[in-house]
Order: sequence, then structure tokens, then C-alpha cells
Amino acid sequence: MTFHIITLFEDAFSSYLGESIIKRAIEDKKIRIKFYNPRDFSEDKWRRIDQKPYGGGPGMVIQALPVVKAIAKAISKSSTGRASDGAGAKNPTKSTKIIFLSPSGKQFTNDYAKSSAKKYKNIIIVSGRYEGIDARIKKIFKMEDVSVGPFVLTGGELPAMILIDCIARQVKGVLGSAQSLEESRIASPDVYTRPEVFTFKNKKYHVPKILLSGNHAKIEEWRKGRKK
Repeated sequence: MTFHIITLFEDAFSSYLGESIIKRAIEDKKIRIKFYNPRDFSEDKWRRIDQKPYGGGPGMVIQALPVVKAIAKAISKSSTGRASDGAGAKNPTKSTKIIFLSPSGKQFTNDYAKSSAKKYKNIIIVSGRYEGIDARIKKIFKMEDVSVGPFVLTGGELPAMILIDCIARQVKGVLGSAQSLEESRIASPDVYTRPEVFTFKNKKYHVPKILLSGNHAKIEEWRKGRKK
């Protein structure tokens, strides 16, 4: 699976993508991450891509055309595996999905991640900044507004990383075992490990006895209850 990220701030991703499971998934070629900066598609000599909003209001709005060109480039690469200026540049294939990150979008869930990993080989994520992106890009491309939660962030980089992480987990081979998918098995929100007992400020803290019983049926029943 390839994630194509439209963002002004590629460097914001480097730390997270360079660690742990996601890093290994990239190194093992289970997933790929490609970046497209709208500034690279600006016709302004200073690479400016923001302007004041029509109708007034605070802040600046990212212009449509540089983003349109960035998305078209991403679609081209997802269709051919390399850059192309062909007629198909603005027509994503059935294996490509475009996601527009928005606080007012559809709630992102594990089910959404699982479905996306199953249906698509390429996911284009449009990550906005400032007061947003000129809405006319939605008249050119078919895309789905998606939100990671009922709150507003400074930009779309953090939500994009959440989508990458959650969807990548569903890609075969990214996790060491299919059982590592907590959402697909009975898993308690509380977990324990050695030692069985530890002391802090003269008080002892024990692992729940049920987990030491060896009775797997009762342990699963306990986990079900904790999950609720």
C-alpha cells in the first residue's frame, strides 16, 4: 500500500515515520509514503500558496490550483508507479482513494481503516493548514471528508499520521502476528506483566489472580467484562 500525502510540512512526519513498527513496515516495503508539497506546484516566484478568503474573515486560505496539481501528480503516480502528464492524471483508478481531512468529515474508525486497507492500494490524504483549502478542489476530484475526532487541530499532519498508522496496521505483514490486532480479538484495556508483585511507597501492587490461574476460558470471560 502507498500513502500519498499532500502537505506543506513534510518534515512534521519524519520523527513518527522513522520509528518502531511504521519504520519497519517502510523498510520491509509493506507500505510506502510519498509526499507532495503544494508549494512545488505554485506559479508564484516566491512559491506562495495562500491568499485572503473571499467574503472576509481571519487567516489565510490555501489556493486550489497548487493543491489540484499536487493531487493530480499523486494520482498519476498511483496509476503508473511514476510521474506522468497523461490524460489519466486526474482520474484515479478504483484502487485509489482520496481523503480530505476535515473536522466536519466522517468519523474515522477501525472499521474504516480495515475497509480502506482491503479495497485500496493507494490512499491520497489531503492535509490542510491555516483556514483551510479552497473548496473548489472538491469539484475536480471525488474525495471523502474524514475527521479523526470532534476537535480542531492546527493542521492536518497529525490526523494524517493517525490514518497512516491505523490503516497500515491492517496491511498484511505490517504487524508480526494477526493476533496483534487488538481490535480483532478479546483484549482488556488493562494489561499486566512481570513482576507479579511490586512495592511503591510501602504499598504492594498485585497482578489480578485470574490472570495467574491458567484457566483460559475464565481469563477470556474476565477480558470481555473489562472491555465493556
